[in-house]
Amino acid sequence: MKTGTDRELVHSYPYRSACPSTVWTELAESAEVDLFLAGYTNYFFWAQVPHFADTVRRKADAGCRVRFLLGDPNGEVTRQRETVEDVALSVSTRIGITLEHLDRLGPVEGVETRVSAPEDAINHVSLSVFRFDDDALVTPHLARLVGHDSPLLHLRRHGGGGMFDRFAEHSEELWGRAEARVPEPRT
Repeated sequence: MKTGTDRELVHSYPYRSACPSTVWTELAESAEVDLFLAGYTNYFFWAQVPHFADTVRRKADAGCRVRFLLGDPNGEVTRQRETVEDVALSVSTRIGITLEHLDRLGPVEGVETRVSAPEDAINHVSLSVFRFDDDALVTPHLARLVGHDSPLLHLRRHGGGGMFDRFAEHSEELWGRAEARVPEPRT
């Protein structure tokens, strides 16, 4: 058992994409109280976690609070990030993928979606915090790299005031100022 300042660090990965999909799936499946996905795009969940829409619905139906914090697909920070990344699958497209999946899911009690406030967008785009009760996967985004090329830390809450809580407070602060988004009606 770790006893030093890194006691909350379960594992580190040099790239988010090096974290096995089974880790993401197991954490999503095990969340009972709070599933908070505060990545700027969150698009990869729909491809990386099998039957993710079903998981989201099942979690919400069981009383788990499910939250998605996204960047504004039309925001200035999104446009700037697209220029920096310069990749075919643009930031706004990746956000759009998540919004489309959430719209398909429809209104589900217990599932909330917000878009980060313009003044917080730069802080949001540079740090993704994905919380699953007392576990978190955190990606500090590096310079020109796309999220999957940035490092990832797997943290587990161990008492108060540690790294887990610091990242949790960051994402809660962004959530508190974010704007609610209602799913588009399906036609």
